[in-house]
Amino acid sequence: MNWSESTRRAFLKQFGAAGAMALAASRAEAAQQIVPPAGPASADEKQAATRDQRMQWWHEAKFGMFIHWGLYSVIGQHEWAKEVEGVPISQYEILAKHFHPKPNAARDWARLAKRAGQRYMVMTTKHHEGFCNFATELTDYNAAQQGPGRDLVAEFVEAARAEGLRVGFYYSLMDWHHPDGALCKTDEAARRRFVDYTHGLIRELMTNYGKIDVLWYDVAWPLDAEEWESEKMNAMVFELQPDIIVNNRNLLPGDFSTPEQHIQAAEAGRAWETCMTLNESWGFNRGDDAWKTPKEIVGNLATCANGGGNYLLNIGPMPDGSVPPESVRILSEAGAWLDINGKAVYGTDRCQGGGNVNVIYTRRGNTLYLHQHFWPNHTPAAEWLDFYKPEAVVAIGGLKAKALSARLLKTGQNVEFTQDGDFTLRLTGLPLVAPDQPATVIEVECDSEPVVDHDAERPLWPRLKVGISD
Repeated sequence: MNWSESTRRAFLKQFGAAGAMALAASRAEAAQQIVPPAGPASADEKQAATRDQRMQWWHEAKFGMFIHWGLYSVIGQHEWAKEVEGVPISQYEILAKHFHPKPNAARDWARLAKRAGQRYMVMTTKHHEGFCNFATELTDYNAAQQGPGRDLVAEFVEAARAEGLRVGFYYSLMDWHHPDGALCKTDEAARRRFVDYTHGLIRELMTNYGKIDVLWYDVAWPLDAEEWESEKMNAMVFELQPDIIVNNRNLLPGDFSTPEQHIQAAEAGRAWETCMTLNESWGFNRGDDAWKTPKEIVGNLATCANGGGNYLLNIGPMPDGSVPPESVRILSEAGAWLDINGKAVYGTDRCQGGGNVNVIYTRRGNTLYLHQHFWPNHTPAAEWLDFYKPEAVVAIGGLKAKALSARLLKTGQNVEFTQDGDFTLRLTGLPLVAPDQPATVIEVECDSEPVVDHDAERPLWPRLKVGISD
């Protein structure tokens, strides 16, 4: 948890007061020990008590689908179009009349997520634009009363459950449309109205759709946690959905951290999830052709798994709900790879040893997985072919465990190896051409937890006495 300076000062003040009380008590003649009554547990403390149980499925899942879909898809200039293009609210509202998704578009999303090997889905129920994709009694600016004429969130929930996927709701606290969305920072009456409105929408989402697995808050501007009444907000959420997990973007620690568009592992013991776009935009952007390759996606997924985190990868459906063809292609290729190599990702543990430019390591118990993204297809010089068998060799320096066996996940072929103490594990006899794309995974069973420390071997190498006189 990151403490603000004011929080730190408050803690020190309380610590000093507690010290004074202890000193006074030690001088008292009464033998009975005085123990101050414990205060009520905070929402976060209550969450912590059940966190391991609630998050077990999430740690196993590793890979999820994010869906950004709303009125901005009609413009097709990504999800911040209203603000970056300065579209007046009166003009932007017209988009709600022209938002006409095809029936049950969410079924295609869920089938794609299943094919991609994603285990859960998180959909935007309300983005910054303020338009609710669900039926609500608190505003007529919603899908049931505007162009779609139906509850799009209900369709999403039904589709995800039909494919056996966990259900998550994204909810933006920031709201460009609500008249109190900015005024609430400086006007207490406006804050009261806007916070009540926000809590009311979240209550509807937590009440009207059965069991929800994830609540993904976003953008707390312009209020802080106290002004949002975030403790009360989370208490309500957990009262209605005891098994849910929530993120940290309502300015409380929540159950997991949320690095965006980059991979950054949290400290050991803290759950985290990197959310990332397939191109450069969250919402549909017809001009954005900066698509990530399947190799990048598989590499990012392995990197997240290496650090004990999850990977939430976004699609931005078109106005009718269709998924852009490039998104379908990329996710399908990643899913085909996971069909074979999923055991090197799902349910893996945090790994001590990140990898290098050629390989990323993941771990399950005492099993080390080498995600070889660039295959070492070395061919000996022609004049050597009489003496050397053409083969590829993969070597790991600094493996702090004894290798017992090795095999290729793609083919099941056993791999020969030699191990030189803490110096090098050499996997030999590998085919010259990579057996799998976009990465080949080699499974190495070890006698203990496999820790890879490339730096540890440096002082072990013998040094010539260069520049040292006798």
